[in-house]
Amino acid sequence: MENLQGKTAFITGGASGLGLGIAKACAKEGMNIVIADLRQDAIDEALKIFKENNWPAIGVCLNVADREAYVAAADKAEEAFGKIHILVNNAGLGVPEGKLWEDSYDVIDLAIDVNYKGVLNGIKTIVPRILAHGEGGHVVSTASKAALVPVPGFTLYNSLKMAVVTVMETLATDLQGTGVGSSVFCPGPFATNLGASTGTVMKSMGVEVKRPEPPKKEEGKDAPPPPPSDIDFSKIMRSPDEAGARVVRGIKRNDLYILSHVDFKGGWDARAAAISKAFPDEPLNPDFKKVFSVLAYNPIFETQTQVPAWEE
Repeated sequence: MENLQGKTAFITGGASGLGLGIAKACAKEGMNIVIADLRQDAIDEALKIFKENNWPAIGVCLNVADREAYVAAADKAEEAFGKIHILVNNAGLGVPEGKLWEDSYDVIDLAIDVNYKGVLNGIKTIVPRILAHGEGGHVVSTASKAALVPVPGFTLYNSLKMAVVTVMETLATDLQGTGVGSSVFCPGPFATNLGASTGTVMKSMGVEVKRPEPPKKEEGKDAPPPPPSDIDFSKIMRSPDEAGARVVRGIKRNDLYILSHVDFKGGWDARAAAISKAFPDEPLNPDFKKVFSVLAYNPIFETQTQVPAWEE
């Protein structure tokens, strides 16, 4: 979707962090912005930015796990701006985790409700509205680089973000020929307030915020050295505004995958190679694809073209 001028973007978790960065980037393209967030105080603060810049925007208080509330929020967006063209499923939680068997069921259920069901609820609620007006559109869902290279001790986060990748790959397949695109955003480290906002959301939903015990130092092993003092962390922990600009570029290019830090490519390559090596070293059955072609290959992967280097 190359021309965003005058279109409307509905962005969950849009009042801070990556969501706010995406909202600002969309506004700079001349879009109407709907900031959907569970925290009314954060919405109020974010809207000041849009007012100062004369960017059309409204805020709606939304728990993405509440399906009826989601429908009401979409109705309010359409009342304000007529039609929704872009859905950004950005709301998410970085719940405190340890080993999965040590996590409480409350934490497990909340992570599933927000990080997975919240994405499904957004697609279920808003995609039919985009298809109905026939003007084209795009859906972006925020996953994480942890979906591609799992992080030890984060079973919930890793697996639910990987689920989001698969949802968006399948959505892209199902939307072919409709004029509506599908992208999954897998960011590396950006300077956001995910920890603080997660704590606020968890408390508001009655789930106890309990940090796991840090791993004990192994006897006879030295603690890892601190990072060198000459590292420029701004090149590692990037700005949410850059994240927003990268997402907008991905929408315009109709990228299936929107990635940020090339530094994780080696980890992904190793994972992909490990899976390839796990297939038995046996000859292919020439009749398999004749019967199960839809299982053996998905041409949606061919739609992704090489993304150029980022230019500020």
